[in-house]
Amino acid sequence: MYIWIPILTTVAKLDKNRKLKQKLTDKYRLVILNEDTFQERFSLKLSRLNVFVFGGLFSIVLIVLTTFLIAFTSLREYIPGYSSTKLKTDAKNLLFKVDTLQRKLNRLENYALAIRPVLTGDIKAEKIDSILELSRDTAFNDSRLLASKEDSLFREEIERESRFGLSDGALERAKTVFFSPLTGTISQNYNIDDKHFAVDIVAQTGTPVKAVADGRVVMSEWTAETGYVIIIQHPGQYISVYKHNGTLLKEQGAFVKSGEVIATVGSTGELTTGPHLHFELWHDAHPVNPTNYIDFQ
Repeated sequence: MYIWIPILTTVAKLDKNRKLKQKLTDKYRLVILNEDTFQERFSLKLSRLNVFVFGGLFSIVLIVLTTFLIAFTSLREYIPGYSSTKLKTDAKNLLFKVDTLQRKLNRLENYALAIRPVLTGDIKAEKIDSILELSRDTAFNDSRLLASKEDSLFREEIERESRFGLSDGALERAKTVFFSPLTGTISQNYNIDDKHFAVDIVAQTGTPVKAVADGRVVMSEWTAETGYVIIIQHPGQYISVYKHNGTLLKEQGAFVKSGEVIATVGSTGELTTGPHLHFELWHDAHPVNPTNYIDFQ
């Protein structure tokens, strides 16, 4: 009697496992009938195990799709805790505008400080005696004021050298003062032999790019090789070119001031090797070395 009790318990457990397996694998038929004619329209064979498997897979796929939609689409903007892309762009543009306004304010403050002593009368105009006044002085007479012929020729030669001591290119550079578009490390210099008519300045993505001088934007668009490009026409037949920008903040036809933010550093276009500014300077339709006109340090 005591010998058969463990055997009966084992048989009962096996029988219970068979019933559970049978419940999971038993086939059921889902049939859709026409209510009026009782004609079969659709039928499907199912089991509890199939329902559990398909239900689990459907839940996993639904979770993955929901996560993808939230992480990589604009739907995340409607979920609390995620910031709007437009809000970030507006904030960045406002930051650049604040930087430009701050520079203008500093210029006005410096101008006001410089002109204040003149307005308040602290600085008085100096009295300069003319030649006529000197000639009236008893200590001088007309004969002492008149120079000899050799002296006159020597003075004319010295004045000519001091007046035209600069070459044409130097005179042009003296008239035009350029502002550095970006402060950074030059990774590639101007090289005519390699047909690299520019300097590449490495900087972090999003760094403001500024106009080198007053001028008119003649191009502001996307190109496949150099990404976002902006070109500015300046007085004196100068043209400045800014390539591989991340964003463009000025449109074609806009007038910009020297030092005004026109774009941000990026790495756009097929020819880019990383975040940097490809800067070119042209004069009279010929490329020139920007380092001869601008201090990038």
